[in-house]
Amino acid sequence: MEQRYRARELGIPLGRFRPGKWNAITDVEGVLVGHSTIIRGAGPLRRGRGPVRTGVTAILPNQKNIFEQRVTGGGFVLNGAGEVSGLTQLMEWGIVETPIFLTNTLSVGAVSDAAVQWMVEQFPGIGDEHDVLIPLVGECDDSWLNDVAGRHVKAENVREALETATSGPVAEGSVGGGTGMICCDFKAGIGTSSRKLPPAFGGYTFGVLVMNNFGHMQDLRVGGLPLGPLLEPKYRHFHKRAITYGSIIAVAATDAPLSSHQLGRVSKHVALGIGRAGSIAAHGSGEIILAFSTANKIPRTTQKMIYHMKILLDQRLNPLYEAAIEATEEAILNSLCMAREMEGVNGNFVPALPLDEVKEIVQRSALKARTRPSAPPPVKPALPPEAPRVSEAPPSAARGAEGMMTVPLAKEPRTGS
Repeated sequence: MEQRYRARELGIPLGRFRPGKWNAITDVEGVLVGHSTIIRGAGPLRRGRGPVRTGVTAILPNQKNIFEQRVTGGGFVLNGAGEVSGLTQLMEWGIVETPIFLTNTLSVGAVSDAAVQWMVEQFPGIGDEHDVLIPLVGECDDSWLNDVAGRHVKAENVREALETATSGPVAEGSVGGGTGMICCDFKAGIGTSSRKLPPAFGGYTFGVLVMNNFGHMQDLRVGGLPLGPLLEPKYRHFHKRAITYGSIIAVAATDAPLSSHQLGRVSKHVALGIGRAGSIAAHGSGEIILAFSTANKIPRTTQKMIYHMKILLDQRLNPLYEAAIEATEEAILNSLCMAREMEGVNGNFVPALPLDEVKEIVQRSALKARTRPSAPPPVKPALPPEAPRVSEAPPSAARGAEGMMTVPLAKEPRTGS
């Protein structure tokens, strides 16, 4: 059996910022992750009996007290052929007040119902002295490997994911909600990564967890290399998922003090990280991103009904944007690197990403880059003898933009009447 290891061990470039201690979303203090994995049966599909390749993943943004001490949230829908229940309220209020769950498409209702039951037990005032709630439940379609219409995710699986949620290392690949997921015709599932910004950029931590289920083999890119087309001839004879393009749900967390609007902006850069890995956000695909910040706790009630927030200046967001792109690409690759081959319903088989072969391709590419003769330095064009200063330049020679001087148009000479 081939040894599985995370993407960093492939030697690919994964950005300039360092990961956190666990290189996981749990590097953001207070964030917990738990899984419940369901694998049983083999052979032909028998609805309601299996084979079963599915599960549920739970992300707790604020230990286990998210209802009373809510956190700021936001999100972004790159392509909407998917679902996250509760997202409408999240986008409206800018608040996360439930755990976040990931599962298969037809189990969203079951997971939501079990989540409500668990939260009512934890906080009996829900629906009485407190308002009702809508759990955040994201989905992807695992029907290529799983008896999805059998709806095998039960309340006990949701409880298992919640009660086993911990900080520290996060299990990746074919676990939890990612058990039956596929990416670019290779086995995938759950992946996570994080970045720790240097003190000069605030020292904040950014983490992301994905449930990865998108794409066809020709789309896959690894560290900028078009890996999918290089591997495709070897797998041309494989029977592949062809009807759907799949989806991806990403959950981002940070301890940077961000407003809901800023979290929405960061979520857009998570989408850029998804694109780096090869997604084209195809017609039938759902690329949905949720994000939250643990920096501000929003109480459900206070004596004065006022709470104060710290909010990062917009001008300081760029490093977080970069961290979001880097961590998302790595989380997707981790989901591929850590997943093993799997056979599911009707003998449908999905191979694992061939890590040794990928590593060899990456090393060959790096060697070629090092031995390639360097190009001569470009010849700088000579400046005009009397280049106008910005204050003197006509509009065509100076650029007006935020933070830059805007040169007014020259006044037209007056003519006699």
